[in-house]
Amino acid sequence: MPRSRNNIRGRKDTQNDSLLHAALAGLEMQRERIEEQILQVGRMLRNGNTAKSTTKGVGNGKSGGKRKLSAAARKSIAAAQKRRWDEYRKKLSAAGKEA
Repeated sequence: MPRSRNNIRGRKDTQNDSLLHAALAGLEMQRERIEEQILQVGRMLRNGNTAKSTTKGVGNGKSGGKRKLSAAARKSIAAAQKRRWDEYRKKLSAAGKEA
């Protein structure tokens, strides 16, 4: 005797349910972590304590703060930016002459 389509559609998909339960559990864990981080930031603001040492262990593991660049690196970045601006200005003047 062939199966009716109603039985197949009416049956609960346990694999899909387990996937949804796992997703829900993961999202709840993320929510708890985010809520804890919000509380930490709120405490820092109330205490007036925004030093780098209070942010250890929070976030992506980076220490934060400004990066130190060597003089050579700053010079290289400045030269690259100057080249970009020069190219931009050349394009503007060329467009202005065509118009």
